[in-house]
Amino acid sequence: MTVSMVKGQRISLDKPGGTLTLVRMGLGWDAVKKRGFFGSREREIDLDASCVLFADGRITDAVFFGKLVSDDGSVRHTGDNLTGHGDGDDESVIVDLNRLPVHISSLIFTVSSFNGQTFNEVENAFCRLVDETNGAELARYTLTGGGGHTSMVMARLYRHGGAWKMAAIGEPGQGRTFQDMLPQLVAHA
Repeated sequence: MTVSMVKGQRISLDKPGGTLTLVRMGLGWDAVKKRGFFGSREREIDLDASCVLFADGRITDAVFFGKLVSDDGSVRHTGDNLTGHGDGDDESVIVDLNRLPVHISSLIFTVSSFNGQTFNEVENAFCRLVDETNGAELARYTLTGGGGHTSMVMARLYRHGGAWKMAAIGEPGQGRTFQDMLPQLVAHA
């Protein structure tokens, strides 16, 4: 059963009858359709999903369009979508929780516009956490409204008392890549 999250909400990812081992953070968006004299047309929006790994508030690694696999192999980006076209997840990051080193305390997921397009040009943006072992959607956080920002801190997965939890952040930022957002990300680590 999917939990529809709201900004600031935190949920436990304890799995009834077992342990969560492999998850996918799917991020999706659509371009706002532009209406013109000859009807509406769809534009291309190139948002980039990133996952930044933290240990005790310090960055240890990052996975993004320029580095698709973490140094230890536990986190993998499935590839860069340059348009946002299509239904479902536009970009995904798969996390093998069993392979994730024990010193990693949190993972922060972001989206940013490398081309500087703002969220005023984006609609239907969401992130969703899926149990990769069975395809079940565990949680979904849908953004509402646009804005003049070019990036967004979407969500955080973190260890708490030996279990994994998820927090919906939904904090706008400015930046073409996750590197431009580092001070903002550290505040959520």
